[in-house]
Amino acid sequence: MKAIGYDVAGPVDAPDALRMFETPKPEVGPRDLLVEVRGVSLNPVDVKLRENRAPEAGPDILGFDAAGVVVETGAEVTGYKVGDAVFYAGDVTRPGSNAQYQAVDERIVGRKPASLDFTEAAGIPLTAITAWEMLFDSFRLSEGGGAGKSLLVIGGAGGVGSILIQLAKTLTKLTVIATASRPETQDWVRKMGADHVIDHRGDMAAQVKDLGLAPEYVAALTATDQHYPAILDLIAPRGHIALIDDPQGLDIAPAKPKALTISWEFMFTRSMFETADIELQRDLLNRVSQMLDDGTLQSTVTERLGQMSAASLLAAHARQESGRVIGKQVLSGF
Repeated sequence: MKAIGYDVAGPVDAPDALRMFETPKPEVGPRDLLVEVRGVSLNPVDVKLRENRAPEAGPDILGFDAAGVVVETGAEVTGYKVGDAVFYAGDVTRPGSNAQYQAVDERIVGRKPASLDFTEAAGIPLTAITAWEMLFDSFRLSEGGGAGKSLLVIGGAGGVGSILIQLAKTLTKLTVIATASRPETQDWVRKMGADHVIDHRGDMAAQVKDLGLAPEYVAALTATDQHYPAILDLIAPRGHIALIDDPQGLDIAPAKPKALTISWEFMFTRSMFETADIELQRDLLNRVSQMLDDGTLQSTVTERLGQMSAASLLAAHARQESGRVIGKQVLSGF
């Protein structure tokens, strides 16, 4: 099968930063689906791995978001059959979706939204899982909960922020404050449903206080180390900070006076460790799929970058590194 990967970790402009190659189809495990990949999306994790994780044996295949059709099932698969249309975010420890075929555990796979084509559907899973787990695992909110409380989403126009705002507004009663610095990103987060918009390039603490709010929950999606002092200032006592990025160092001692909780959200944890509740990712993806089909959620895809190739994926990586992507980028399969 065709696949796209990299041999040496490094910058996007390095020779053969990504290249096309031929490789055998993946072997299918007992709980695996073999999926013919028809759409993929790009996420910051693709860039981080390409820059920092050296392949151990031959080229690494990146790509985690995907949508496609099941062409083979493992002996113990019960939830899917050949011909089913599915979408998923994959497993960071296994070969990715930048290939014609991918093997993926059925327990982290959802049914593709009927209202979206394969390419657009591929833009949803990773960010939806991240946002869902942040709300209901990290913050331990319940559906319909959060009345009288507020959530600050730092980096609201990115992929995770775009779906997190929507899920918070549709599944909880939280007041949502989103940060965005450009007119187009401010318009976008309002479209996603944010109640208030502030500029993270300014004095965030002052802007939040001007709203008369002290958020109980802060979703730190980008530049957490840069915004950390402001977060400590503006968050409510006994509040909760959940982050997804990789600050070089985070001193938690200043969080003690407010008795804050600080936690990481990493949507690959369930698949990496095959946790006892791994099937929750399948269940939440099916909920998200239904919500997209009934119009409760809107797609966060803003850029279609054509058919998957080494050149188109490199262009997508470069766009991702620019930090100016609104929502999600997607590509069609080979």
